Amino acid sequence: MDENDIRGLVAGVKQGTLSRRSFIRTLAAVGITAPIASQILLWNDVAMADATLEYKPTKAGGGGPLKLLVWQAPTLLNPHFAVGTKDQIASRIFFEPLAGWDKEGNLFPCLAAEVPTKANGGLAADGTSVTWKLKQGVRWHDGKPFTADDVVFTWTYASDLATAAYTTGSYKDIKVEKIDDHTVKVIFKDPTPFWADPFVGSVGPILPKHHFGEYAGAKSRDAPGNLKPVGTGPYRFVEFKPGDMIKAERNPDYHVKNQPHFDTLEVKGGGDAVSAARAVLQTGEYDFAWNLLVEDEVLKRMETSGKGRIDVQPSGNVEFMILNTTDPWTEVDGERSNAKTKHPSLSDPAVRKAINLLIDRDSIQKYIYGRGGTATASFVNEPKRFKSSKLTYEFNVDKANRILDEAGWKMGADGVREKGGKKLKYVFQTSTNAPRQKTQAIIKQACQKAGIELELKSVTASVFFSSDVGNPDTYTKFYCDMEMYATTQPQPDPERFLNQCVSWEIATKDNKWLGRNVSRWSDPEADKAYKAAQKELDPAKRAALLIKVNEIFCEANILVPLLSRTNVGGCLNNLMADLSGWDVTTWNLGSWYRS
Repeated sequence: MDENDIRGLVAGVKQGTLSRRSFIRTLAAVGITAPIASQILLWNDVAMADATLEYKPTKAGGGGPLKLLVWQAPTLLNPHFAVGTKDQIASRIFFEPLAGWDKEGNLFPCLAAEVPTKANGGLAADGTSVTWKLKQGVRWHDGKPFTADDVVFTWTYASDLATAAYTTGSYKDIKVEKIDDHTVKVIFKDPTPFWADPFVGSVGPILPKHHFGEYAGAKSRDAPGNLKPVGTGPYRFVEFKPGDMIKAERNPDYHVKNQPHFDTLEVKGGGDAVSAARAVLQTGEYDFAWNLLVEDEVLKRMETSGKGRIDVQPSGNVEFMILNTTDPWTEVDGERSNAKTKHPSLSDPAVRKAINLLIDRDSIQKYIYGRGGTATASFVNEPKRFKSSKLTYEFNVDKANRILDEAGWKMGADGVREKGGKKLKYVFQTSTNAPRQKTQAIIKQACQKAGIELELKSVTASVFFSSDVGNPDTYTKFYCDMEMYATTQPQPDPERFLNQCVSWEIATKDNKWLGRNVSRWSDPEADKAYKAAQKELDPAKRAALLIKVNEIFCEANILVPLLSRTNVGGCLNNLMADLSGWDVTTWNLGSWYRS
């Protein structure tokens, strides 16, 4: 299907001869998924469909308590410091963006009065700006009015490199102007095809200027609001014990009519995914459990109790490994894994290629993840038009051995290969969780057959995914040889997702290890392709550029994808929860209700 074919289909939708659903199904048949199909319609002035949960309560409140389990316990409540999904989920309870992403990849207005389009004057025809009209009558939890000043402040806050925000990449290259109290204009340096990044989704929550204004830049970590938020969300802050629990109450002045349904909210952290699943599916003690990283057979047995159900949402998330080409055991400029250093053996492409061949992805999918993931060799898997058809995976111990032999890594008397006095011995870390420990064991067993020794390390999830700059065991510090985790793609477009592959996002001590490029590896061609994609308005050409970035890192075996992950949550049977694989779990929390 070429561009003219797509234009013809768009014309059919506009004329009423083709339904929106048929348009999306037709494009899906040729690999263009619903989120991208929706974006194509939006760009061509066809309004987005509302795929959100139908909300049935006729008044706010009266629903009693809502109890959530986020077993990787949140440790902070500022969305712009939230490197881990757990902290993004917690922050979104209180802070809201201008718009979020529903389950079909449609933009859904939150603090915005409407989604910008060319028809309503929101989108510039040349792709250089977007104008947002803000919802009026919105108040912060302390009663102060929400205005354009808060939006502009959030831009200055996040774009300031001294703030060291996790979201800096979405704000540092734009300009934001206040048009009036309820209108802002985002100006891009160049034509920008994916304009729905700043102020949208997990990177977009707006901060109140009157609470954070004195804490921008170098003072950002001292703000009381990092732990005691004052937002615009459906629930107001009551109590927070980092690493343990959050308590909130219904916001009686919420800006969405008849929402929220529940009177109180409790988010409990700690424990593990299995106990979280049991607390919903078997005992019914909690209403919802997030990220049930549990063997699928175990979940199926729990579902037979009849109290709860598993909710699986397609997403762009990926379970993957990073092979460290820097030296994690030598300190340079006050940090290990410094980009200036070189790993004694993983800097050898042959070793990385061999390790990739020693991963039995099909067994990991079949015997561990089931509904939770599909084996893949591509870092980007959704939407399909951005997935590389060139990248393939293979499990081949014999081939791995041949590659290491040819590269001069000789088998030692202890069964471990070595060259030049350097042995293929590695520390392989991940978060503490049964499926991940089982995956580690599968990989270790295969590596032993090729003369590679792995020391398996598991770190408590609340520590591994922490934003604590003083913690040596966070995944962003990467103080080991290899590590494995899942990274989320919070938008139905992989541009921001792939900034994990650019040189200017390398995690360092200077940016408090909040840079998105945890691998520390970079390639000038990847940088060049990424920058070109940011300006390319032709969808096919842009997709090719982003695919190239993905391929460079995967073919170098820096990023080693294992599974294309789905979002797996557990719900009580009577809980109606609006979940999306393109945004955080709490993206539309105000609409949840009990049937």
